[in-house]
Order: sequence, then C-alpha cells, then structure tokens
Amino acid sequence: MPFTSDTQPTASASQRSLIVIATGVVLALLYFGKDVLVPIILALILALLMAPFVRLLQKMRLGHTYAVVIAALLLATVATGLMAVIGSQIVHLAESLPQYEKTIHAKLQMLHDLTTARLEAMRGEAGNVMNGLSAESGGGQTQGVPVAPSYTGTMDVSVLSSPWNAVRGVLSSLWSPLETAGIVLVVLVFVLLEYESLRDRFIRVIGGTDLRATTAAINDAGERLSRFFVSQFSVNFGVGLAIWLGLAAIGLPNALLWGALTAVLRFVPYVGVWLAALLAALLAAAVTPGWSLLFMTLGLFVIVEALVSQLLEPQLYGHATGLSPLAVVVAAIFWSWLWGPMGLVLSTPLTLCLVVMGRHVRAFTLLGILLGDTPALTLPQRFYQRALSGDADEVIASARTFLRQRSLAKYCDVVLLPALQLAQMDLAQKTIGPEQLLKARTTVVKVIESLGREAPVQPRWRRHTSVLDDDLAHYLRQQREHVAGRWQGPLAVAPGSVVLCMGSGSHYDDVATEILVRVLRDLRIDARHVTMKDVDEFEGESHPEATPDAISMIHVVNASGAGKWESSDAVAGDMRRRTRYADATIIAVLLPNLLETVELPESGEHIDRIARSFEEAAQYTIEKFMK
Repeated sequence: MPFTSDTQPTASASQRSLIVIATGVVLALLYFGKDVLVPIILALILALLMAPFVRLLQKMRLGHTYAVVIAALLLATVATGLMAVIGSQIVHLAESLPQYEKTIHAKLQMLHDLTTARLEAMRGEAGNVMNGLSAESGGGQTQGVPVAPSYTGTMDVSVLSSPWNAVRGVLSSLWSPLETAGIVLVVLVFVLLEYESLRDRFIRVIGGTDLRATTAAINDAGERLSRFFVSQFSVNFGVGLAIWLGLAAIGLPNALLWGALTAVLRFVPYVGVWLAALLAALLAAAVTPGWSLLFMTLGLFVIVEALVSQLLEPQLYGHATGLSPLAVVVAAIFWSWLWGPMGLVLSTPLTLCLVVMGRHVRAFTLLGILLGDTPALTLPQRFYQRALSGDADEVIASARTFLRQRSLAKYCDVVLLPALQLAQMDLAQKTIGPEQLLKARTTVVKVIESLGREAPVQPRWRRHTSVLDDDLAHYLRQQREHVAGRWQGPLAVAPGSVVLCMGSGSHYDDVATEILVRVLRDLRIDARHVTMKDVDEFEGESHPEATPDAISMIHVVNASGAGKWESSDAVAGDMRRRTRYADATIIAVLLPNLLETVELPESGEHIDRIARSFEEAAQYTIEKFMK
C-alpha cells in the first residue's frame, strides 16, 4: 500500500512545520506587543491577588463596586507610599555621597595597591629583564618610544535655559512609568468589576464542552496564584522589615531604603535579594574606613535569606507553585529576554499559568511535564528504568529515602512489586535484551540485599538470567541457607515462633515469597521460605530436635493474578491435611497484578484470612504474635 506509507511522513512533516511557524508567530507577537501585553498581564495577576480581598470586603456587606474601588485605592496607596519612601531615601543618599568621597578614594587606592600596583610592578621587573636580554643581543641599539600628543580643549556643556526645561525633563523621564502604572490601575479596576463575567467568558471560549475540566483548571490556577502571591508578599515584607531593622542596628545609613529595596527586588527570583545586598554592601564599604560594616551587612543578608528560604518558605507555601527550580531559572531568563525587567518579575506567575494549563489541557501536557515539579516517572517506573540501566546505587539511595518515613513492606508494595510487574510485561512482549536482563537482575538483587537484614555471603551471581525466573528467588534463598543452614534457622525453637512462606507454583510467586520473607525477617520474625518439595523432604527425614508445634502461621503467596487462585488454595489444602501444620493459621497473600483487572476472591476453602499486600500480611503476622 504505497499510498498509506507515503502520506504519513508528509503529514507529520507538515504538522511539525506548522508547529514551528506557530511558535515563531507567538514569540513575535509577545515581543513586539510587549508594550500592550505587559500592563494587561500585570493587571490580571494583580486582580488574582486582590480578588480575595474584594470578596472579604463584600462579606462585610459592601457593594461590589465599592469593594473594588477600595481595593484599588489601597493598592495604589501602598505602591505610591513605597515609591515615595524609596525616592526620598535615594535623594537623601545622593546628598550624603560627597561626605564619603575620601573614604571611597582611600579604599580604591588600597585595592589598587593590593592588585593592580603589584601586577604593574611584576610587569616592570619582567620588562627590565627582557630589555637587558634585548640589549645584549642587539648591541645596545635603542628605539625611540612614541609619545602620545596631549590634547587640550574645552567641553561645551549645554545648560538648561529655564526652570521650565528642567521640569519638562523630569516629567518626560517619569511619564513612561506613570503611563504604565495608570494603564495597569485602570485595567485592574475593570477586571475586578467584571471578574466573574470574565471567568465565565474564559470558560466558554476554551472549554464550553467540558465545564468540569475547565473549571478545575481555572480554580487550580486561581488558588495557586493567589496563595503564591499572598505568601510571597507577606514573606518579602517580613524580609524587608528584618533587613531594615538589622541594618539600622549595625549603623548603616539609609537602612529604610535597603529594607524597601530588598522587599521589592525579592520578587525577582534568586538574584533580586543579592542585588540589594550588593548595593547595600557598596554603601557599607564607603561609609567607614574599616571593613567590619561591610562584612556585617553581607552577613545580615546571608543569615536572613538562609533562614527565610530554608525554614520559613517551605513551611509557609513549600511547593505551592508546582514549579521546578530549573524551570524558575529558565523562565526568568526567557521572559527577561522577551520583556526586559518586567518580564523577569512576571516570569514565575506566567510560567505557573503554563504549568497549570499543562496539567488540565491535553494540548499543553508537555509544558506541565517540563516545567512542573511533579515527578515525570512514578516510583515503580523510576525503579525499573534505573534497573534497566544498572544504576543500583541510585535505586538504593531512593529506597532509603522512602524507608525513612515508611516501612519496608510498604516499599515492596508500592515500588518493588509494581516494578517487577513492569519487567514481567516487557518479558511477555519480548522487548528486553539479554544485556538489559542482566543489568535488571543484578540491580534487583543488590536492592533486596541492601534493604534486608541479611548480608550476602558469596559473590553475586552474574549469569544471564531473567529478574523474574526461579534462579533469582533460589539465589536469594541460598544466601540465607549459607548463613543459617539448610532449614534457614534452628529446628529447636520456641513453640509457635516460626512462619512459613510458600509460593503458589510459578517463578514469579517464588520471587514475591522471598520478598515477603525478608519483610517479615526485617520485623524480627523467624520467617522461612519453603516449597512443597522441602516440606516432603523434611517429613521424610528424622528430626528429633525439631519442636513439634513450632509453626504458627503459613503464608501462601500468589503474585500471578486471580487466574492462579486455585493453585494457592490447593497448596493451602495440602498443608492443612498434614498433622504438623493442622493448627497453623493459613494466610493467602493475593498480590495485585498490573496485567489484570479481575477482582481477587474474598475467601478460600482452606484459608483462614486473605492479605492483599505485603503490608497487610505483615500486619496479620504481628497481630498473631501479639496474642
């Protein structure tokens, strides 16, 4: 069918071309339309910030219009007051700079003597040596050194002809930011007035046929942005206040300026607070002849920022933004390149909106994966991928992190067993090569050895075998037998102190049984992995030292799915008919299988209880021993 085979690549190529063209058009619109888009987007973000305050005013029985006007006036007052404080402090700082001139010159001279002067001295010595060598080789010939001509002249400085020109110059420099602020305020007022209507229109445009998903996306974005901005405003205000009080305490002039500047610049991710610290440190270096004030200023910034970023922010909003740290840095670079300083300030909320869209809109799923902090792979998928790569150390490190808060049984339920089932699925489809089989099997063995209490006593077996065949379970069991003997422990034990774990017949059941044994032994329970062949051999031999009623519980493990339930019940029935094990409690451990959706049975003819996970089986065992 040549037609089908030829048209598919053409379609995919045309789609890729359309994506590239559309991306270029969007970037061009964002770049050339920044004068219009930046105020509108800033107003929308401020609307998300002020919306909770407007709703609070409405709950106080204020009308919607009055609530919006009060919120807008409050925001304008705060912004104007902050700018007035910063402006007045800058003017005061400019007036004070001449008195620091001598200190600045002295420290610059000191730095020059320590750096440039020494380099020039070394260069002069090297030049003298080279000149001496040249004189010896050239017979004393000298060359004239050209002298740069001196230029004298006067600079024509134009002076403002009238006070009106000075006023006009000041107004022209302030017109652009005032114009932007006015546009933002006007758009903000109208957005708040029509907040509910705009949300309904947005839902109708992007998701009229799926109101549930669109509503979830908008609520998610609104909650995340509101929580993020309210938390960030609160934290930045607190940091600015702490810097102000700290700098005032150590005696740095214009401490209020640096506190306000820190609160504002901290909205710029990662670099803003250190830019404020650098400016404050430069003033500290110019104020006093010594260097102590400089180091105290930098130390104050380091201590406050470390406490806030490591202790306060994780507790206050943690990963509420849902952005990865790398995404924040890349977004800051991208949006600052696109929109300049304002893009740097807006980079985090804009990227957050893209991540929320990626979580709820299928077309933007790629953005959610690349920019979000949600793990791209589940824990079982990560385990299996690292196992295929042979990276056992990373798997073990991740497992130990998991085990700090949860039990080994839980880890085996939610990570190890599903990872082995993923391997089973690939084995069934024959998509794993021999080299990957060897790496996966070796990794699984290393992980199981490191997580259990039993240390390996012989070199790891490195034959090309599957991670799911009987050799793996047999090898892990042999480790225990090399330490504790053929029966994995003494036969003369306390009555009712031994738990037998048996597979239902398949190789995969044996692997799961060995995992259960190690889970129980990690709980200091004398669990032993046996087969029906072992039981027959034990009864066919004479063991006078064995305690008659040592077995208190038998776990029959089935990890092959509901289709193998009959074999589990048959093993339980066989053990029930034997006199030595007639009084033992038989637990059927029916582990879920990713390949099946069939519900597992609730009970069996020869089974006392059914456990559906390693954790539940361990819990039943603990309850038995506590009675």
